[in-house]
Amino acid sequence: MAYLKLTLKPGIDNQNTEYGAEGGWIDCDNVRFRYGLPEKIGGWSELAPFNNNINYLIGNVSEIHTWNDLAGAPYAAFGTNRKLYVNKGNVYYDITPLRSENNNIGFSLTSGSTSVTVNHNTHGAIAGDFVTFSSVTLPDGGLSVSDLQAEFEIQSITNVNSYVILSGTTATATNTTGSGIAAYQINIGSDVAFSDFGFGVGTWGADEWGTGRSGTGTGITLDQRVWQFDNFGEDLICQLVNGGIYQWDTSNGVTNRATAITGAPTKSSFALVSTPDRHLITFGTEATIGSSGTQDPMFVRFSNQEDINTFVESATNTAGGQRLTDGNKIVTAIRSRGQILILTDTSLHGMQFIGPPFTFGFQQLGANCGCVGPHAAADVNGLAFWMSQEAFYVFDGTVKKLPCTVQDSVFQDINLFQQAKFTVGINSEFNELTWWYCSADAEQNNRSVTYNYLENVWSIGSTMSRTAWRDVGSFNNPIATEYDPESNGTYYISTINGLTDGRSIVYEHELGLDANGSAMNCFLQSGYFDIGDGDQMMLMSRFVPDFKDQQKDLTVNLFLRRYPEATATNSSLDPYTVTPTTEKIDTRARGRQISLKITANVLGSKWRYGTMRVDIQPDGRR
Repeated sequence: MAYLKLTLKPGIDNQNTEYGAEGGWIDCDNVRFRYGLPEKIGGWSELAPFNNNINYLIGNVSEIHTWNDLAGAPYAAFGTNRKLYVNKGNVYYDITPLRSENNNIGFSLTSGSTSVTVNHNTHGAIAGDFVTFSSVTLPDGGLSVSDLQAEFEIQSITNVNSYVILSGTTATATNTTGSGIAAYQINIGSDVAFSDFGFGVGTWGADEWGTGRSGTGTGITLDQRVWQFDNFGEDLICQLVNGGIYQWDTSNGVTNRATAITGAPTKSSFALVSTPDRHLITFGTEATIGSSGTQDPMFVRFSNQEDINTFVESATNTAGGQRLTDGNKIVTAIRSRGQILILTDTSLHGMQFIGPPFTFGFQQLGANCGCVGPHAAADVNGLAFWMSQEAFYVFDGTVKKLPCTVQDSVFQDINLFQQAKFTVGINSEFNELTWWYCSADAEQNNRSVTYNYLENVWSIGSTMSRTAWRDVGSFNNPIATEYDPESNGTYYISTINGLTDGRSIVYEHELGLDANGSAMNCFLQSGYFDIGDGDQMMLMSRFVPDFKDQQKDLTVNLFLRRYPEATATNSSLDPYTVTPTTEKIDTRARGRQISLKITANVLGSKWRYGTMRVDIQPDGRR
């Protein structure tokens, strides 16, 4: 037979069987579809650090936010389960809020030990919290003032009145006469969701008064700590999901910490600033401002216009609130098409500025379409996209379920227990939305699914894990973070004594061809194709490769089957190496069905698939 063009449909289709997906692609990693053709994605590199050192961020980053101050200087904020950071001029600064300061603490030293007991009545700390000491006084014990006049991670809690830190210097005497001032950062949170039991777990009325939750029963699910950011002018608004809300004043400089917003609710699930009317809106917030025990997961509260410190409504301001009814909790909210879209766990609502006396109007826009997590929704040019527990949705005036050709591969292998950390990133240069999520056996984001919203095609990924993403804007490239809970890499931002594992690193994306200096693993596999009605064997004698902008060698494998349910075997001459100058490849591959797999895992690789031609001949029925 003459050469046949192997023209394949764009996008990954694994809803079908591998044989049913004939004429398309069934699997890939680090591949995108653009102009109807597959190509390797762009590379990434560590965001340029200061002093040519790797800058790890402590903890798991849940949110990235970028903006410019009034002078045009770019900033990036990073919120982790343990810290809050801002980046200016490619230098990172710790702006984690303080929860308290106390000038009545004592130090107890033990001869021959680096452990130091800190005595502070009702300190309120938990293991892993960070504390900084100043005005330290110490008797003779082998430790100097500088050994303790620093920042520490608390190693363990002895009781409500004392805890243990590590000094890094061994004491030569035992005494309890030291003193100093302690500045406590806000309590840390978990990097994973988990169930907890016992007294004080859960909301008021969740169980019988005076009884702890039994370890044999159903525990209370505690989500990982998640941040959410927005801007009020050039200032950064920092909402701790199901926690307090803070402001970082850009004009005060990068060495100052974020501070709690006076007069704002003390516990909310989400927050954003409305435009152009400029109200600070909190979602899933307190019925009684300042009383965290009155948090209502379906209540919306907004500040006075142009005044983020006034939430108590009066006849002379525009502050107020509204309770939504369809759903168990508000999960997230986004600005879209002149209104704010509020997503609960089951429904979609619209919130629109209408002016006094009601300030905002509310209406339900959809049901049975809830969002999976606080960072799983995004607006693109007035269209809202989000991920639910079982599907993807778009709102373009009406709620629609997105047809998805990789639906089962995502939602049948997913850990919804960790859904609070699922995140979506916009890559506007390539018209892409990518959701990162946890597979069924994972506690950290390790899978991705990408939707090209202009070409309406899907792709998937399994090696590039990201916890947060921010599109181009204030920075020249998208930036994203990767987390390693077991990393103990050197931390260069400041010295923290007794620092335990768990680091995030920040990358610039669509930069170069490689994965931060290493080869990027990349592959693409087609569905199985045949000739005629599939009743004949076929002999593929050769193929003529067609790649655009190819750099470095590619590997091609041919998988052969006689029947759809049979185990695939490789061609006897596999693998085939395709160089940038290869004209043809002789194969001698024989089977009733054939699948093509393209692999590239070398430094400097680049390619875009065109229209491969194959020489196929009928070869009998057996």
